[in-house]
Amino acid sequence: MNVDDLRWFVVLAETEHLTDAAAVLGTSQPNLSRSLRRVEDAFGVRLFEREHRGLRLNPYGRIVLESARAGVAAVDAAAQRIDALMDPDSGTVRLAFLHSVATGVVPDLLKAFRATAPGIRFALREEPSHDIVRDLESGEAELGITGPRPDRDIFGWHLLERQRLCLYVPPGHALAGLDHVSLAEAAAEPFVALRPDFGFRRVTDELCRAAGFTPHVAFESTDLTTVDRLVGAGLGVAVLPGGAVRGTESGATPVPLAGVKARRDIGLTWRLRGELSPAAERLRTFIQSLEP
Repeated sequence: MNVDDLRWFVVLAETEHLTDAAAVLGTSQPNLSRSLRRVEDAFGVRLFEREHRGLRLNPYGRIVLESARAGVAAVDAAAQRIDALMDPDSGTVRLAFLHSVATGVVPDLLKAFRATAPGIRFALREEPSHDIVRDLESGEAELGITGPRPDRDIFGWHLLERQRLCLYVPPGHALAGLDHVSLAEAAAEPFVALRPDFGFRRVTDELCRAAGFTPHVAFESTDLTTVDRLVGAGLGVAVLPGGAVRGTESGATPVPLAGVKARRDIGLTWRLRGELSPAAERLRTFIQSLEP
């Protein structure tokens, strides 16, 4: 028994006549009879009483009819939703991205894309890099914006931007006027940082370790804007991507970090072994057409 058998059963139950139902369905009476037999075999009971002028739904049939209508309606609704998702002009893109690009890279990209595809919707997930990789592997997300690049044997990658990392310092700080700064010069400063489970926190810790010290973290947050504002309030310094925080007048001053490792690559990534929905493929093609 399959969905079409249930669909045919509903028509037969509503007409209670093999000939009429077969005509409505555009099939032959033998085909319809075989379909009915499959439904009755699946439930183990007869669903109609045979009469000389046709068929009459019995109590078992009425029970099956109620569920068959609901089941067919649910399958049809699912098919409609899938068709909508698969529409390159009005589908939904499942996109995951880092917290640290939520105020810059992501809104800029989506604004530019929506100018070319206003009907496409987004299911957005803002999360740490390891969760982005997990969601791409499971299919919860189709595309991810993250850094650094994940396993190249599993994921495709397109560079979006190379971010210069900066030491953000409070207003009037002694380091605020420099063209660049060695992170070691901030070894004695209290740090405001993201929580340890965030990918960019690991970037901060690794840079400090390379500079020869372990940072004294005075406060941990889950939000870059909060980090920026706390630095502006004088609670400490922070390592952040230059320009990552927008729309704030905290007073925190970014000073570029010296060294070739003081940068972060942000890119679009996707699972290589998998097919993107048309809407997601359209977004990927659009992004790849942009200059990094």
